[in-house]
Parts: sequence; C-alpha cells; structure tokens
Amino acid sequence: MTDWIPEIAKGGKPLYLDIADALESDVRLGRLKAGARLPPQRRLAKRLSIDFTTVSRAYAEARSRGLVDSHVGRGTFVSPPAGRADRVDPERATAEDATMNMPPEPSDPVLLAKMREGLDYVGANLVALLRYQSPTGGEKDKIAASSWLSMRGMVPKLERIAVTPGAHATMTAILSLATEPGDTILCEAITYPGFRSIAKVMRRNILGLEMDEAGILPEALEEAIRRHRPKMLYLNPTLQNPTTITMPTARRLAVAEILNEYRLPAIEDDAYGFIPPKAPAPLAVSAPDLIWHIGGLAKCIGAGLRLAYTVAPSGKDAFALTQALRAASGMASPISVALATHWIEDGTADGIRRFIRAESAARQTIAAECLDGFDFASDPYAFNIWLRLPAEADGRAHLMGRLAGRRLGVMPSDAFTVTGPPREALRICLGGAITREELVADLGFLGNALTEHDWFA
Repeated sequence: MTDWIPEIAKGGKPLYLDIADALESDVRLGRLKAGARLPPQRRLAKRLSIDFTTVSRAYAEARSRGLVDSHVGRGTFVSPPAGRADRVDPERATAEDATMNMPPEPSDPVLLAKMREGLDYVGANLVALLRYQSPTGGEKDKIAASSWLSMRGMVPKLERIAVTPGAHATMTAILSLATEPGDTILCEAITYPGFRSIAKVMRRNILGLEMDEAGILPEALEEAIRRHRPKMLYLNPTLQNPTTITMPTARRLAVAEILNEYRLPAIEDDAYGFIPPKAPAPLAVSAPDLIWHIGGLAKCIGAGLRLAYTVAPSGKDAFALTQALRAASGMASPISVALATHWIEDGTADGIRRFIRAESAARQTIAAECLDGFDFASDPYAFNIWLRLPAEADGRAHLMGRLAGRRLGVMPSDAFTVTGPPREALRICLGGAITREELVADLGFLGNALTEHDWFA
C-alpha cells in the first residue's frame, strides 16, 4: 500500500474536488503507478485532519473520472492508464474453451499492473522479438527457465534445457524422436486426453496401467514392460488430470527404480507441479538420464503463453529436440518467451503462481461446501474435481445435458479412459473466467440435479 498524501491546491474548490485533482495529477505525473493501493479512507482523513465523508466523496469522484477502482475487502487501487479500457476487445474478453482445465484468472489490481508492465517491456523490444530466433530460447531465457525449475528441486545444466512451444508440441516432438508408428506407450488407465489425442494422431498404441489412490501400480508397470516391450511411459504425476491424484514420494521412487532397471524412457508431464506448496520432487530427479521432464507454463501462469520448460535426458537429446521442434514449429514465440522471462526475473510469474494456488484452494473449499455428501475426488490445489457416480446410474449424458449453458467446464470420463469401459464420472472444472459467485450458483445447480435423481441416496 502506498503512503500517499495529496498536495492540495488552494483554488477555492470544495475540498473533496481538490483531493481528487491531486490524485489525478499524481497519476498523470507518474507518482502513483497503476495498481498502487491508496490509503484507507479513514486513515487518510485522520492524516489530513478532515472529515471521513470528505475523503469518501473524493474517492468517489476519482472513481467517476476512471482514476481508481474499489474492491470490497481489499481497498482502492489506481486504475490502468486512461484509454486502456477502450481498447478491450469484447470478443477476446469473452473467448474461452470452458472444456479445458484452466487456472483461475488473476483479478488483483496490483498483480495485473505488474503483468502489464511486462507487456510494456515486450513492447519496447517488439521489433527484435519479431525476428527468427533460437528454436528453444536464448541463454537469458534458459537461465530464467533454470531459476523457475529450481522451485521443483531441479538443477539441470543449461545444455539440457529447452524453452519449447507448449507441452503438446513438446510431447509430439519427443514421440517423433523416441518412437515409431505402431509402438506401444504406457500411461495411466485414466489419463490426460491431450496425450491420448497426440498418440492417436501419431499412430502410437497406448496401454493404460492399473491405478490406486497413489497413481500407477509399480507391479502393473513392471508386468507391462515384460509383456508388451513398450518404448516409453507417459505420466502426469502431480494433481493428475482428471483424478487430482498426486503420486507420493515413495511411489515415485518405486516407479523410477523400475524405469532405471529396464532402461525405459518416460515423459513426465509436470503441468501442475508448481501449484502445490510442497509437491513431491519430480520423477526426473531420480532417473534424470531417462526422463523428459516437461514443466509447462499453461497451468501455473497462463495457457495463452504456449510455453514449456523442458529438461531433456542429456545435452544430445536436447539438441535432437531442438531440431525436431525447428522442423515442426520453427521456434517458440520470442514474444511469449521474452514475456515469461521478464515475469520470472521481476517476480511477477511467482505472484501469478501464488494467486492461482490461493484461489484454487478457495474454489475447492466452495466445491466441498456445495457438493457435501456427494462422491468426488479432489485436492486443495487442483483446478477440478472428479465427480464419481454410482456404476448403475448411467448419468454422464444426463448431467452433461443439464449443465449445458452453465459456466462450469464439464467433460465425461470417456475422454480420459484408456483401458476398459469408462466409469460413471465427470471432470468438473473450477477455474477459468468463472467467478466465485457463478461457481457457487453452478455447483449448487449441479448438487440439485444430483439430488433430484437420488443417485447418492
């Protein structure tokens, strides 16, 4: 919060207008930056030895001029520069794919102001960023990536790091390097649908491994290696999409031991690993020469960046990945790379991550209250819940129909199931552009729909 005290001109105006004029002047001169939090009204009134209502009227006047925004429970903040709101494209403002598992969107004015400062940095370097550049980031960007990855306990050499154009492009490139059409790849029995789609398009066969509450079973992994001679393993071990399972350390060590014994390469999709405050160390720490670790930024910063920090098993593998990505996509967008690097360097990226963590926890609390008594898997820091219906309910299609037109993102278990018939379950997304108030309303609607059919009686 800024310790702002207005310099009040003596021009014969009402005092509240003098305060608003002083505020406008300080904003125009740059003394008050966008996102700065103003002193509480009572505190400023006490400092100026004036009545509280005068300050209240001054702040109201400033709001009417578009100088500040007020948020109940948080305070009054300096608004973005005049004219920015006029440039908001309504089509872009409302564009979203609600079926995706998105993080909650930042709303804190101070954080948003810092994010916009990053865009100012990008704008100042725009011409250079429109050039062809390294397919997997320059040294400055890899140093930033290394700093970010260190929060997951990883300290790879820069030669093993590649800044890649998102997890999907990276997985596609890795599969093109390490497998051939018709090869078998192991994964969870219920797995991320994006990986299923990539494998299907690339004509790779995927085989789902039996799971429990800790992830894939080590004995199932070992048996599948012996019987099917797979070329790779794919795992999403932290806040697994869609089950929200986080594989504990002991299970990770057991899986890594099997990978090391059989020399089986693996892709570790660590999309959500940066969200929990104390996530287990990545599998790549225990089998660094076998595991391609993909630290995507889509879930911990924003999907629109389309970036991932990938750690290859070796410098040679990183070079091969660079060549594969160059052939497929040219390069990661220098504009996105520069923005991510700047946000990491000035702490904005960590601020976004912490916001997502806190807001996800708040939304999980809402889900627990609204759906109390129903059967679902969740985690305090997941973006979704995994709603389980009784096997005989046959309710997936019915609930999907009932929830059509709501803001909730819903996807049936069919999209995630690799082995066996899909169970009666839905992934219910809690993030994205939906507000807390809309979330309460939609989860309440879902609870009523479940109650009406007495599926949990």
